[in-house]
Amino acid sequence: MATANKNLSVYDKATIPNARNFRFGIVVSEWNHEITEALYDGAQEALLDCGADEANIIRWNVPGSFELTYGAKKMITSRNVDAVIAIGSVIQGETKHFDFVCNATAQGIKDLNVHFDTPVIFCVLTDDTMQQAIDRSGGKHGNKGTEAAIAAIKMAALGK
Repeated sequence: MATANKNLSVYDKATIPNARNFRFGIVVSEWNHEITEALYDGAQEALLDCGADEANIIRWNVPGSFELTYGAKKMITSRNVDAVIAIGSVIQGETKHFDFVCNATAQGIKDLNVHFDTPVIFCVLTDDTMQQAIDRSGGKHGNKGTEAAIAAIKMAALGK
């Protein structure tokens, strides 16, 4: 596993553009709430750490990861944001539902990046177990929300 014994959320602020003049949308799935809240906390903390103004971080909740695409599209078209972070968590169950939700969510977010001029950052954990999700939302492998925030800052700067 590529993340074994690694915390991938460490970043060098000197290499990150200042986020002060950017507006960020964060769309958060309510499903697997404890995981998505931890991801949101990591994203918000990193944005603020890199200079974003708290008033320029807009959060919307959606019921599940499947709904992230619609939420992100509405955020892009109605809130004048420089980047959107789509936060979700899908954990493997006993049926193929996992596969359909993961594939549709990834394709939907990809489609937004193709059709709109605002970057949408994929911060959807697709784990086999709850422990894997915990490890990637502030646990031993860091916080993917933090990583998504850094990607959002870099992509917002690229768009300017």
